[in-house]
Amino acid sequence: MPTALLLICVAVTVVLIAVVIAAPGITVSRGGKILAFLALFILPVTMGLFGMSEHMERSKQTSFCLSCHVMQPYGKSLYVDDPSYLPAAHFQNARIPRDHACYTCHTNYTIYGTMHDKLRGLKHAYKYYIATPANPIKLYEPFNNRECLHCHQGARSFEQGAVHNADPETMPAIKSNKLSCTSSGCHEVVHNVSELDKVKYWTP
Repeated sequence: MPTALLLICVAVTVVLIAVVIAAPGITVSRGGKILAFLALFILPVTMGLFGMSEHMERSKQTSFCLSCHVMQPYGKSLYVDDPSYLPAAHFQNARIPRDHACYTCHTNYTIYGTMHDKLRGLKHAYKYYIATPANPIKLYEPFNNRECLHCHQGARSFEQGAVHNADPETMPAIKSNKLSCTSSGCHEVVHNVSELDKVKYWTP
């Protein structure tokens, strides 16, 4: 639902609720009961669902992630002028959608994962608005190769890469998540936010 239409529906809902509260006598008639049911139940629930859907889509945007102060260094790392920085190489070479950069590589994180992840997402919101977020932030669990494989699996450069196939046990270990893509000696340089004052940056 477009934002303008959503706002109009919210305004209509508020007006109808105000009418029911200001003149409760109208609920005596059948039509009044239907109006009250729409104003107090159907419309608020519908607007809540549409609002949640709108927010979920907006929260997939890179700009949304980087609106949080503790995330800004991670956004800055996307512009490091060094191809060994894994997120920077993906972002700068458009291997991922730039406007969904964070979400593309962290699809299982907080509100997009399981119910347990969603509860952790609410914890993040609580810490952001009421408490103090952790700084630097840390992943709850090691990065899962699944997030890499949903793009790279099947790609010729990955499947036939010399390093991936030098040992016949390497590729099965990667695909089963037994050998992390971010292991030492592999793609180990990720955001490295503690080193950002020592690097050069790419200007688009």
